[in-house]
Order: sequence, then structure tokens, then C-alpha cells
Amino acid sequence: MQLDHTFTVPADPDDAWKLFHDLDRVAPCMPGAVLDTLDADSFTGRVKVKVGAVQMSYRGEGTVTRDDAARSMLLDLSGSETRGAGTASATVTATLTADPAGTRVRVRTDLDITGRPAQFGRGIMTEVGDRIVQQFATRLEELLRDAGPTASAESMTGTTKTPQGRVAPEPEAIDLGAAALPVLLRKAAAPTAAVLCAVAVLQVLRRRSRR
Repeated sequence: MQLDHTFTVPADPDDAWKLFHDLDRVAPCMPGAVLDTLDADSFTGRVKVKVGAVQMSYRGEGTVTRDDAARSMLLDLSGSETRGAGTASATVTATLTADPAGTRVRVRTDLDITGRPAQFGRGIMTEVGDRIVQQFATRLEELLRDAGPTASAESMTGTTKTPQGRVAPEPEAIDLGAAALPVLLRKAAAPTAAVLCAVAVLQVLRRRSRR
């Protein structure tokens, strides 16, 4: 499944690209995710999602490859449910370009997912992804505005970075069901309207037949 998203952050492309080099600062901006370890261009982490009353936790690993000349980074991610048979893998390409508002970030995701979240089709996953990316962009914008692209993690949070190998706090689950609900309601609106119109027509015809 291929998903494409675009968002803009209020920063010069060079400054935004410097920030994207610091996964320790960028990772907490992603809803439902937490970074456990970071060793050069390899990392491990966890993601927690919720579908209705069911919560699922994924533990995984990834690598990052950067092209400084093109301001492009490639994330190769894989993970599996900690208490289930579901799996997820993704190749994410993010490219930064100049924009009148600052920096435009284009994200292309090739996603392969099994288990309960796979029940959502591509259309719903795209719009759910839009909402998640928008949350990520909002948090990234706040990070850039409040701390600046060259600020240290200590000045940003008042605490030191998570030491290598120490388990970070449990992430807060992102509710995929809630994110998908508006999409499902929109999709249901047209069939519902058609049914209501049909019922109204039948009632009119019945009234005429009784005259």
C-alpha cells in the first residue's frame, strides 16, 4: 500500500534539514511512537495504536539513510505486535524542498501491515494517515517555534536525552478508530442519503396510489 502526504513547516530548508538529522528530537513528534535506542543510523522503538477498545503495541527497528544534497531521507522500518501475530513494515521517503511558507515536506510511505489494522482499506488508511501526519507536522512546528532548530534536547525539555539502552516511557496509544470514524461517516453519508430519498419517493407514490 502506497501513501503520499505533504505538509509545510515554518523553517528555512537548511534549518529544517538539520532538525531532521536529530531523531531524538523528531521521533517524539510522531503520535503513538517512542524511540528506545539510537545508534548512529540504526534505532529501535515502540508504537502503540488503538482500534475501538482494543490496544496493540508494536516493537520494531529501523535504519535511516540520508542524501544531504537532495535533502532526502529514507527510513526502513519493521516491527511486530508484542502480544499478537500482526506485523508491520514500511519504507518511508521524506524529501524537503523550499516553500514560500518555509519548508515543504513530502512523505511517501510503502506500507505492508497485517492483523487488525489491516481491516481498513487504502482510502481510509490514506485519510487516517493524513490526520496522523498533520498531528506530526503540528508538533514539529511547535518544536521549531519554541526551541529553534539548533537548540539542545536539554534546553527544549529541561531533561537530558534518554541514555542509550534505557527503556523510554510507554507511549500513549494513537486511536486509529477515532481517526477513521469521520471517514467512515462520510462514506456512509451517500448511501444513507440514497436510501432516505428512495423511502421518500416510495411514500409519495403510495400516497398517490391511494387517491
